[in-house]
Amino acid sequence: MSAAKTILILGGGVGGLVAANRLRKDLPAQHRVILVEREASHVFAPSLLWVMVGARRLPEITRSFDGLARKGIDVVRGEIESLDPERKEVVVAGRALSGDYVIAALGAEFCPESVPGLAEGGHTFCTPAGAEGLRRAFAEFRAGRLLILTAAPAYKCPAAPYEGAMLLEADLRKRGLRDRTQIDLFSAEPGPMGVAGPEVSRGVRAMVESKGIGYHPEHQVVTVDAAARRARFSNGVEAEYDLLVYVPGHRPAPVVAAAGLVGEAGGVSVDRHTLRTRFEGVYAIGDVTSIPLKLGKPLPKAGVFAHAQAEVVARAIARTVTGRGRSGEFDGHGECFVETGGGKAGYGSGDFYAEPLPRVTLRGPGRTWHAGKVLFEKVWLWRWF
Repeated sequence: MSAAKTILILGGGVGGLVAANRLRKDLPAQHRVILVEREASHVFAPSLLWVMVGARRLPEITRSFDGLARKGIDVVRGEIESLDPERKEVVVAGRALSGDYVIAALGAEFCPESVPGLAEGGHTFCTPAGAEGLRRAFAEFRAGRLLILTAAPAYKCPAAPYEGAMLLEADLRKRGLRDRTQIDLFSAEPGPMGVAGPEVSRGVRAMVESKGIGYHPEHQVVTVDAAARRARFSNGVEAEYDLLVYVPGHRPAPVVAAAGLVGEAGGVSVDRHTLRTRFEGVYAIGDVTSIPLKLGKPLPKAGVFAHAQAEVVARAIARTVTGRGRSGEFDGHGECFVETGGGKAGYGSGDFYAEPLPRVTLRGPGRTWHAGKVLFEKVWLWRWF
């Protein structure tokens, strides 16, 4: 019997949850799996778009971390104050924890404050509180200009702003307000979901514009005047609005940067297949990482990649500890649903590691893909809690 090992998993998002569950399943009971998380519960982030339009309530997509105890996963609640990757040690609310392996799954923090006036002048569906606030504001919206924008060229979930625009458009149509509303989407990037390749980008743009939504690429917002309800962009364009919806930029958690894990690309540098960092026994998965692709963009920050990476890392650690099981490599494959409103969705999938360009196919939109996303939500929340 091997000596008891402790695995520290930092963060209870998609990657952290999958890694904790997999390790607890694959490791004998004498080995300890500790999940460190500051929040009391997990919110299924893809469904925040549905919260925005009243199709979900937050309690429906929220699960307490307390339920993981019955699986044998130790949950330590609190803010991570420091991380020492060489010693594999963290300090959580004044308490020191050390492990034999560390999996950093701390995600990336939203930073709307990087654009002056953005948080004060608009609403975001990217956080639970933001989605609830937007739902209330949108319910009161009756007419005028709806402005949707991305605050940076890189953001979490490449499809999110485009899904958001189409879901809002569909809800306005359902409420009989579409003909009273002008909808414009200003994007800091050259085209929708450019990291998925030019064909997918053209396909998503066609979906958006087919809804009568004005699409304005390469518009980087620099300031928002909340009082005047006006957004100004780096190219000199100004846009007035009656309701502003934004997708914020992001940055690594300060504790990750302080630990010396953040590379030049703005995230934790890892081996693109094994997710190992430069520190022995320390891995990083999900949004906290930065994995460059051949086309010059990083691998998107999306739950599907965090999930796959967690599976790879968990199996690698379990095999090292027990000498049993199969290991594997993260191959850059991923997929996502693209909600288009009206009970329909598209579906994109493919190889993001393909060179010189990702090989990704976009299907739909159709009711089958929307039903698939609904089923995915239900299965996810059942499976991991």
